[in-house]
Amino acid sequence: MSLPYTPLTESFAVAPQLGPEDMQAVAEAGFKSVIINRPDGEGGPDQPGSADVIAAAKAAGLNIEYQPVISGGMTEQDVLRFRELLQTMPAPVLAYCRTGTRCTHLFHAASQA
Repeated sequence: MSLPYTPLTESFAVAPQLGPEDMQAVAEAGFKSVIINRPDGEGGPDQPGSADVIAAAKAAGLNIEYQPVISGGMTEQDVLRFRELLQTMPAPVLAYCRTGTRCTHLFHAASQA
């Protein structure tokens, strides 16, 4: 299975929901960092939990940050934190949410903040 992601720049890409089983593939694709923008439980009990993804990411040698952002409820604080993560986390960075759209909106807003 190939890793589904969409590059927005040379150092940043977005993806739909990922799970612990995807973290090794993320590392093998060359990413150094992951940002989780989907709140735990948003997709119900079948959604992979951030704690499991974080553990798998660390085991794969990735930097990872859990920054939950409510769909349709992005705040200025969310944008500023996202920008800070992009400036401080090793690149390239892969961010994911349910579909990748929320991460894309965060990226564009952070680029203009």
